[in-house]
Amino acid sequence: MIWLELLELFFTFFKIGLFTFGGGYAMLPLIQSEVQAKEWMTQSELVDFIAVSESTPGPFAINIATYVGSEVGGVLGSLFATLGVVMPSFIIILIVAQCYEKFKQSRVVQGVLSGLRPAAIGLIAGAVLTAAQTVFVPAVSAPILEVITSYEFICGAVIFGVSLPLILKKVHPILVICLAAVLGIASGYAPMILGF
Repeated sequence: MIWLELLELFFTFFKIGLFTFGGGYAMLPLIQSEVQAKEWMTQSELVDFIAVSESTPGPFAINIATYVGSEVGGVLGSLFATLGVVMPSFIIILIVAQCYEKFKQSRVVQGVLSGLRPAAIGLIAGAVLTAAQTVFVPAVSAPILEVITSYEFICGAVIFGVSLPLILKKVHPILVICLAAVLGIASGYAPMILGF
């Protein structure tokens, strides 16, 4: 039974890796779709790990595959999911390296690349909007005014508001991540300290 789970992890992440163009963030919609369809984790858990994988060393795709694999199948699950997500890129790069010089001037190759770039941006934007909805507008039955005036929403908006200008000014990402982590910790302790 465990081997079936491990093979399912491998082939799920192989498929994700195979159809991901534009880097790790472009695979977010595929990861969301597959992980939630298989009920391996909730949208909220996935968004939490996206935040964690951003603040840990290593490529985003490998971090998230390793984490999902670990949640589903332990250490072996991590290994199978990670191998699954990197194997397509490894195979494709080997093939492209052999053929690229020969075909780089081809109109077909140029057309494929010019079509994939905007699609990758669209996929990333869709994943960002889904994650933003989970972070800023949680699934609650409260009226929207109550949601946007909640402590959690305000803290998230402030952290986003502080981080965005720093990112646009090209402040080093490590500094932005550290600042966001400090602000997040402070917002978590503020209610206890201030007594509300």
